[in-house]
Amino acid sequence: MIYAQACDNIREVKIIKYRVEGEMRIENPRYTERFGSVKINEVQRVIELDSGRKRNYEKELLSVRRIDEERIRDIEEKMAIVLPIKNENTKLFEGVISAIPHDCLVIVVSNSQRMKIDKFKAERELLTHFCELTQREAFIVHQKDKGFAQALKEVGYTDILGNDGLVRDGKCEGMIIGILMAKLLNKDYVGFIDTDNFIPGSVWEYVANYAAGFNMASSPYSMVRILWKYKHHVDGEFRHFRKWGRVSSFSNQFVDALISNRTGFEPDIIKTACAGEHAMSLKLAELLPFASGYAVETYELVYILEKFGGSSPIAERSIRDRGIEIFQIETKNPHVHESRKDEEHLTKKVLLPSLSAIYHSSLCEPGVKKKILDTLLAQNCLKPNEEPSSPRIYPPIKTVDFNRFAEFIKPRLANYSAAKERKGSTSSL
Repeated sequence: MIYAQACDNIREVKIIKYRVEGEMRIENPRYTERFGSVKINEVQRVIELDSGRKRNYEKELLSVRRIDEERIRDIEEKMAIVLPIKNENTKLFEGVISAIPHDCLVIVVSNSQRMKIDKFKAERELLTHFCELTQREAFIVHQKDKGFAQALKEVGYTDILGNDGLVRDGKCEGMIIGILMAKLLNKDYVGFIDTDNFIPGSVWEYVANYAAGFNMASSPYSMVRILWKYKHHVDGEFRHFRKWGRVSSFSNQFVDALISNRTGFEPDIIKTACAGEHAMSLKLAELLPFASGYAVETYELVYILEKFGGSSPIAERSIRDRGIEIFQIETKNPHVHESRKDEEHLTKKVLLPSLSAIYHSSLCEPGVKKKILDTLLAQNCLKPNEEPSSPRIYPPIKTVDFNRFAEFIKPRLANYSAAKERKGSTSSL
């Protein structure tokens, strides 16, 4: 029940909410792999998405963690959800944004076309209408926005800019824009969700799982990576729900191999090397360099293992003391997306960069390199005697003079806000 009490000043409205408190149940980590200052938790399954009203339980299994709604809401209020989008169906986009919990800040980073059919304009109008109906704030930035590119140039973060002076194409590049916006808007956590999802309930669960993971974290440097219960594409009828994709199975295997080479024991811990749906604390996100293209998710893990896995001294005292925690959470909802990725896309545009990030790691031993080359050759990603090129690596956000960046961007925030159309606002595109 919501009661709105209008004050003398009509612009000031106090909202008092009464809501039923609920909980979710999730497995406690059954096993944790420790690698230097990094703790990687084995996959945790969601037991119950909504476990009812808050009450005292006489007995609770040690294998189960209960997380009450207030703790989930507390995290959601501090979280920005970044939605990279490029020419997606607007109906899918509408379903995705409608499923993001109200207390989260939505940041859309679009690289959709503007010529002929202006897809970006349609996305902005849809998001604006959504904000009007729901009375919430959201932001939308085009990846080729001239003002944003100029801000990056002003602070010397120019590796991300192409020959045209604008931000390069790519999901990673959009993620970096989203992280900068989340930091600018004072959020403590940032999560990423792909916008080609047919099931809004899956999107809602991703965010709930992010919040659950951060509630379980004891370190401020934490990451939550989603393992889909099943992955299915829309192609005629729903006939078969796959557990593992080909790219994921290879990438998981070879990231595990990086750990095995140092510990001497063969682990089976990594299940989310290519997790497009994942979230990080801003403290961790600021420390990570990012790899371009589809190498981005895999490289996050590779870099964390390289930098904080004990093979070299750790400069950050806080990380030495608190460590980095990685949670892998399996959803109840399947991930259903549109079937439009051909064989060449899966191999050369997804598998190749993902395995390249592992191949060029300082932790990758010759034996593992050979297995990667054999895999890429068998999948027609490489020719005989050819090596994968190293992905482009962007410096960490912490290298940005953020005060200067904020001074340049804040006057332009009105152009990026989708909460309402402002008279006189002009696009910097």
